[in-house]
Amino acid sequence: MLCDAHLHYIPQAIGAYTSFYQGVWQDKDKLYDFLDANGIAKALLVYPSTDAHKKLRGHEEEAVIYNGEVEALAKENPKIIPCAILNMDDVSYIPGQIAELAERGFKAVSLASSYNGKFVIDKLTLVFEALQANKMNVFIHPQTDNPVGFDRVDDPLLMPVLEYSFDLSLCMGILMMQGVLDRYRIKFIFSSLGGVMPFLKDRFDRVYPMLKARGMVKDLGKKPSEILKKIYVDTSGASLTNIKLAVDLFGDDRILWGSDYPVNPDVQDNLGELEAFGPGIKNKITSGNFLEFIS
Repeated sequence: MLCDAHLHYIPQAIGAYTSFYQGVWQDKDKLYDFLDANGIAKALLVYPSTDAHKKLRGHEEEAVIYNGEVEALAKENPKIIPCAILNMDDVSYIPGQIAELAERGFKAVSLASSYNGKFVIDKLTLVFEALQANKMNVFIHPQTDNPVGFDRVDDPLLMPVLEYSFDLSLCMGILMMQGVLDRYRIKFIFSSLGGVMPFLKDRFDRVYPMLKARGMVKDLGKKPSEILKKIYVDTSGASLTNIKLAVDLFGDDRILWGSDYPVNPDVQDNLGELEAFGPGIKNKITSGNFLEFIS
């Protein structure tokens, strides 16, 4: 059995207002063909964050349109498990939005790692409280519109490779430092192996006690790497070398295979690399951990 924890489809009613997500991103038939050709039994549909809200009436209209479209998609194709998106413009609506989405059958929401160039921990706290109350989970995707560093480096390659990765990693780090990962009984998936976090495990665990001993950082109660083991991450087409680093940080029961379709369509070569883990861990990564996440 194969489950995909990270793929995209941008409905035409949203894609028409975006500057990047054209062509295959809006092609429903190609999405269905991708699922069938690769034997994908279940797939988590997540939102990459777009600039559509700038031409629509903000995030409110964007959320109404997108959620309605992917809700219909899931009814048409039972392989798809859609994540809803939220109107983050007005925090007063967040609890009501999430309660209504839960009533409609959504199991998770898709959040960007930051909004409008800021890490909005106050808004996210409200989101996580409401998700916990409604027994929903969350997928966190890199912010693709104005990620961290965009005001200093505007480059078509460096932005998706570096700025997306650091935006995602900083979001994870802030949730760790604010105690969010310990406080809420919800499941978090971070996209793309959590950005650069797997490369920084040793540095976090080495620097934290040094700063703590000098009274410069609060007591987290445990090593950063132990706190981060609460997080699920998806592979997003990553190589075996990088997946091994993620396993070392998060544990093999927290890694979910994700295609990041249509970005990384070469599924079979990517899956073949997982043979190096042996059948037990490979099955966890390709289906078992996903089924645990959505249970």
